[in-house]
Amino acid sequence: MKSRPDSSDLIARVRAAARQEQFLDVVSAEEARARFEAHIDMAPLGDETVLLGDCLGRVLAHDVVAAVDAPPFDRSNVAGFAIRAADTLGAGEAAPKTFTLNGEVIACGHAPALEVAPGTATAIATGGVIPRGADAVVMIEQTELIAGGAPAVELRRALSPGQFVSYAGSDIARGETLLRRGVRIGSREIGMLAASGLAHIDVVRRPKVAVLSTGDELVEPGQALRPASVYDSNGAILAAAVTEAGGIALAMGAFPDNEMALEEAVREALAASDMVVLSGGTSKGAGDLSYGVVSRLGKPGILVHGVALKPGKPLCLGIVGKKPVVVLPGFPTSAIFTFHAFVAPVIRAFAGLPPQAAETVTARVPMRIASEMGRKEFVLVSLIHGDEGTIAFPTGKGSGSVTSFSQADGFLEIDALASSLDADSEVGVTLIGSATRAPDLVIMGSHDVALDVVVGALAERGLSARTLAVGSLGGVAAATRGECDVAPVHLIDPASGQYNVHLVSPGLSLVPGWRRMQGVLFRSGDKRFEGRGAQDAVAAMLADRSALMVNRNAGAGTRVLIDNLLKGARPPGYANQPKSHNAVAASIAQGRADWGVAIEPVARLYGLGFLPLAPEHYDFLVVDARRDRPAVEAFLAALRDEKTRAGIAAVGMSFPSPSPFVGEGRGGG
Repeated sequence: MKSRPDSSDLIARVRAAARQEQFLDVVSAEEARARFEAHIDMAPLGDETVLLGDCLGRVLAHDVVAAVDAPPFDRSNVAGFAIRAADTLGAGEAAPKTFTLNGEVIACGHAPALEVAPGTATAIATGGVIPRGADAVVMIEQTELIAGGAPAVELRRALSPGQFVSYAGSDIARGETLLRRGVRIGSREIGMLAASGLAHIDVVRRPKVAVLSTGDELVEPGQALRPASVYDSNGAILAAAVTEAGGIALAMGAFPDNEMALEEAVREALAASDMVVLSGGTSKGAGDLSYGVVSRLGKPGILVHGVALKPGKPLCLGIVGKKPVVVLPGFPTSAIFTFHAFVAPVIRAFAGLPPQAAETVTARVPMRIASEMGRKEFVLVSLIHGDEGTIAFPTGKGSGSVTSFSQADGFLEIDALASSLDADSEVGVTLIGSATRAPDLVIMGSHDVALDVVVGALAERGLSARTLAVGSLGGVAAATRGECDVAPVHLIDPASGQYNVHLVSPGLSLVPGWRRMQGVLFRSGDKRFEGRGAQDAVAAMLADRSALMVNRNAGAGTRVLIDNLLKGARPPGYANQPKSHNAVAASIAQGRADWGVAIEPVARLYGLGFLPLAPEHYDFLVVDARRDRPAVEAFLAALRDEKTRAGIAAVGMSFPSPSPFVGEGRGGG
């Protein structure tokens, strides 16, 4: 029979349990985070190459730039006949037009051999390559086969250029930033990578995080509970949270309050992982010994032991060598709160993920909430949407509750200097869990490859942007209606010869962007262009009816430049009007056209000759009412940033000298 301890032993144990000296220095949450992260390299751990089929859920280590166009050629969207749209003008029920069928059928995977001459058409399958000369496709059900004689079809409706045609690069454009570093790869991203022909993908190595629980009271789930014991829920919660944050959880189980056994386990965990997370053993009880174990593992050791938070005061933060070691409080709510505040950001940084932005809503608290002064307090709440707005009800569960965090909709904060939160206070509630977020910034207008550099700079700041390429005129209309934050434009005023200034109107300001050289593109070695200036070459092309141009769509800034250059002329191919510089270059490189107008970087991407015409101004209309939004401010700051500007220059753009200061654009009233 076990003997009872004498009174002197009992008194010693009570005194030891009453000591609080292990709380070396209780600091604010901000100070604790600063001390911790000052000793951590918050860069991604490194990359590894995996097969395309193994990259689901992984994080891209580098930006992926498309090496090919998708589609790689102009293709038909329907089964029917490739035709010249101009030949169909006037066709109708009362006046059908007849087209002689060329002697080939264009099937998928086969290149066309014959040019579509005026008055002819070529049978084509869905997905077939558009042959030279054709700029539209008529569906087979909209035609009638003429019986007898040479094969021919009858058409009773007119077509527009580009009808049922997907232009090269309309889905994915060569040289386009397809996916950005830090993107978590899902099924849609895998489809994009496959469409670009990529079989191996560089992904960020996921950090290995060892998860241990401590306490004599802990029992593994599945085993029978002993008297005075509880199931180790923290181990499961934290392992799952590690995975959610982008790491690989090494679940090492629960350990009793045995100092030697725990130290051995933690040393083993350090050797096997990039980071160690313990829960329990970090308050002021006699059996709490995790802080002592961590203090002996190596330098720099314990950085913080005690944070002015409720729940979460016993948090212990340390570094052993270069590896973070964190001892979380044992109570589940305290553990998960402090995990998300201090551990998850480190895991996300190691995994190459951007900081996780908190989503908040404004709500009314219907009752007074008392708080302990000196500690910032987090209060879990449930949200109710009432007739007069959203109401936040405290859950009323303590930090030892397993369900309080999982069942709460969010939490509010009470300042450390406040003794309570008054009833009917309007507060910000931080939502718990993932939610579909609208983009931080909406950009509508003309697209440019250098715009990817600016959007990438925003992504590095944790801001998302949605870019819609609708052309300069479309961007002006969208900005005027308040449908976007920023509209990229490059439109010349025919009256003044100035770019974009004439687009300013009440509510819109013009912010300078960069310059890009427009010019005539042609296949290298074409003697009709080599050694000529752009104006001379275009004049020669207008005199050569065998020379086929590729135009740009109405509403594009480049189209305005083209029409000024042609001075009313309509050379062969004028009606072929793709919507991007890449599609123009692809058409020329693949021999479906002989010349067109686009920007110099695209000519380089496709290995084409380039005759410069004039530099054009690629600037930004900013909606004044949205100028003070953080994302808009970040966008304007990125335009000023030297690193961003260097990236823009690297893709072939230039800046005016002296460079105007962003923000001094002309206002609209």
